[in-house]
Amino acid sequence: QVQLVESGGGSVQAGGSLRLSCARSGFAYFWGCLAWFRQAPEKEREAVAAIPVGGTTTYYADSVKGRFTISQDNAKNTVYLEMNSLKPEDTAMYYCAAGLFCSTWSRATRGTGYWGQGTQVTVSS
Repeated sequence: QVQLVESGGGSVQAGGSLRLSCARSGFAYFWGCLAWFRQAPEKEREAVAAIPVGGTTTYYADSVKGRFTISQDNAKNTVYLEMNSLKPEDTAMYYCAAGLFCSTWSRATRGTGYWGQGTQVTVSS
């Protein structure tokens, strides 16, 4: 059974930084792309960043380019999201996902691949 467990969320002031982690376990025939999504109350889910398992190509939403960095440690089966220069509009529940096709990762739904339970990020002004 595949599990994704996010951690590292919290409350910070604008301009601050946080590092999210997502550890995966279990067996999957296809891990594909690992990704981070976020959803704020009353808003649609937004694709944030993605990286192929074992790869180096990265993908980012325009809203986070230059501020967020996705990376992975394959030995630890963990994907990270380093978030710098945080803004109040970054406040959301952040979810990691796996088993996505990199060509369509940003359009993935909860019914595709594997998803974690989320970690809350709150940025105050």
